[in-house]
Amino acid sequence: MTKIHDRRSNDVLKAGNYRPIEVDDPYERGEKITVLRQLRGDPLGRLHAHGQIDDAQFHAGRAYQQDWEAAERGARAIDPTKEAVDGGQLPEPITEGQAKARARLIEVQRELGRRLTRVLHAALIHGMSMEEIAQSKSQSLIKLQGNLVRTGLNELAIIYDLSNAKRQYMREEMA
Repeated sequence: MTKIHDRRSNDVLKAGNYRPIEVDDPYERGEKITVLRQLRGDPLGRLHAHGQIDDAQFHAGRAYQQDWEAAERGARAIDPTKEAVDGGQLPEPITEGQAKARARLIEVQRELGRRLTRVLHAALIHGMSMEEIAQSKSQSLIKLQGNLVRTGLNELAIIYDLSNAKRQYMREEMA
């Protein structure tokens, strides 16, 4: 007899904002299962769950978040305002993965420019909603910020090679 895994959760918060999403099954290779995703504090997940961005944009945003997370680990600058103490730990050496993540982030910032980088960073790293980024309740400003985030995610999808838009553009240029 095979063991059946009951993976249903009963501990959802009443104040939560959940949407179902299909993910890889950790027990059955190649199979998918439906799970609930918490959308509170995850603007990228919220945009994806509401169909406002596509899979390529979603995965590009997650790739940017992973690069940022990897690049932030490791060596830190010394803070001269803090008191020096004995027995401090030596900084961790920067790994090859961290160096690659930092190089990708530099490339991303160069490609996106200051404005798109700032808006994407606010949404993807700081978890700010479009209303918080716009710093206004004006629907036109909120829509503008949403459009900037979607435009930035389109560019990230091209940079992270998750979209064929660049290849199509190059083909049209050559024709």
